[in-house]
Amino acid sequence: MKKRFLVIAAFAVIACKGNDETQVNEGVETDSTLVDEVVAILEPSKAVTLTVEEANKLARLPLNCIGVEYPNKLNQTLAEAGDIGEPRELHPAFYGCFDWHSAVHAHWSLVKLLKKFPEMKKAEKIREVLKNSLTAENIKQEVQYFSREQEGSFERTYGWAWVLKLAEELHTWDDPLAAELRANLQPLTNLMVQKFEEFLPKLNYSIRVGEHTNTAFALSLAHDYASTAGDEDLQMLIEKRAKDYYLNDDNCPIEWEPGGFDFLSPCLAEVDIMRRVLPRKTFDLWMQDFLPQLQKEDFSMEVAEVSDRTDGKLVHLDGLNFSRAWVFYGLANQYPEQYGHLRALANEHVAYSFPNLVGDSYEGGHWLGSFALYAIQESNKKM
Repeated sequence: MKKRFLVIAAFAVIACKGNDETQVNEGVETDSTLVDEVVAILEPSKAVTLTVEEANKLARLPLNCIGVEYPNKLNQTLAEAGDIGEPRELHPAFYGCFDWHSAVHAHWSLVKLLKKFPEMKKAEKIREVLKNSLTAENIKQEVQYFSREQEGSFERTYGWAWVLKLAEELHTWDDPLAAELRANLQPLTNLMVQKFEEFLPKLNYSIRVGEHTNTAFALSLAHDYASTAGDEDLQMLIEKRAKDYYLNDDNCPIEWEPGGFDFLSPCLAEVDIMRRVLPRKTFDLWMQDFLPQLQKEDFSMEVAEVSDRTDGKLVHLDGLNFSRAWVFYGLANQYPEQYGHLRALANEHVAYSFPNLVGDSYEGGHWLGSFALYAIQESNKKM
């Protein structure tokens, strides 16, 4: 199976390289040097290491989309003709990267990379982009958009969760710029917390899909924020609702996955939140009922194969490979005795999709870098 991954990944990189030294693919710039660098990390038995060199490569994706206003998917509900506006006018902070939530996690990616590698090549450019984008006035207008009566469910709950992930990253960054950006973002952060606190008590049934509305995924990101920021009320609410939704689940049909457009695994997303909210013994018992096969040393799962990366839905499956990987890494980090073997499986999933970030069409390039970064972060995370 490993040889198969190497062949597929190699062909993907060759296809991206083409004949020119530099390509511009719908706003995403690549070069032959970057492609050659990626070839060196195709061994699927090894994790991608987040070095400053990798950081420089990953930073190109959000930098190449944050200021790209079109194409754009607004996901807007119109109450009247006057509600129509240019993306930059409606969302002055998060108008790029095709849609609002992708713009939010593109900002998260830049913060994450700059925080870890302040010496990276485009550090000053990243600082400039963040400072110009996350101004107090821009965030004020973003908050005002949510006050529209017809937009109460805008970006529920995926975009809400990514705002909190961005806020968490700023919260843990000891830098004067971080303090400024955190203060600017705070009104939107507060609004997202309020929205979770209002919505979760009313959500009687968890949403178990492989796309944006998946409840477990949003709870995981929001729980990380609440734990880091010391928001005990939000943390307690998330833990209660996660147990309400998932504690009695068993025999998750992971063999039914993936769905054609999935970028999240419904089964693994549940695992990811429950490992956060349950004590070890309870989690062990829950896993014995929910996904006992994950403890087997020979557990395997084929990577999700993408047939057309210019199709915005089909390319979701690259994201699924990254999100599966970060769950496997999380389990291996937290409980290495029981789940350490899943690290190799996670590496294989990353190895299949990571090379495809280079030269990808805008359909994938505007968001997949964030998913790759999240997976790489989890592979090196110390619990």
